Amino acid sequence: MALKITLKPNEKMIVGGAVVTSGSPKNTHLIIENNVPVLRQKDILSEKDAISPCRQVYFLIQLMYIDEANLATHQQKYWNVVRLILEAAPKLIGHIDQINEYILGGRYYQALKLAGELIEYEQEVLKNANTDPITASI
Repeated sequence: MALKITLKPNEKMIVGGAVVTSGSPKNTHLIIENNVPVLRQKDILSEKDAISPCRQVYFLIQLMYIDEANLATHQQKYWNVVRLILEAAPKLIGHIDQINEYILGGRYYQALKLAGELIEYEQEVLKNANTDPITASI
C-alpha cells in the first residue's frame, strides 16, 4: 500500500535516508511506494538539538530508523544513554521498557513516538524544577 504525503512549500522530510525538500511555491504531493523509513520535518531532531538525555534517546532512535548501515553503533550509544537515564530516574523504567521492546522488535518509528512522550515528560519535570517555590504558591 502506497503512502501519500503532502509537503508544504520548503518543508523537508527524510525518505529512506535521503533529505527531500519541497521546492515548489505550492504543496508538493509525493507517493512513497516502497517500504522505507519516512520522517516528516516536525518529527526530525537535529544532532545540535539533542541537548538533554531524553532528546539524545530520541535522536539515537531516529538514527536507528534512518541509518540502518550503522545500526549497531546507534544501538550501543542508545543503551549507554538509557542506562544513565535509569540511574538518575529509575521510575522511568516502564516507559523505557516499552521503547526497548519496540527497538528490539525493529519498530523504530513506534519507539520514536514513545521517545517523544519521554521528551515531553522531561520538559515538564524541568519546568517544575525551575519553579520558584515562593512565587509558585502565590
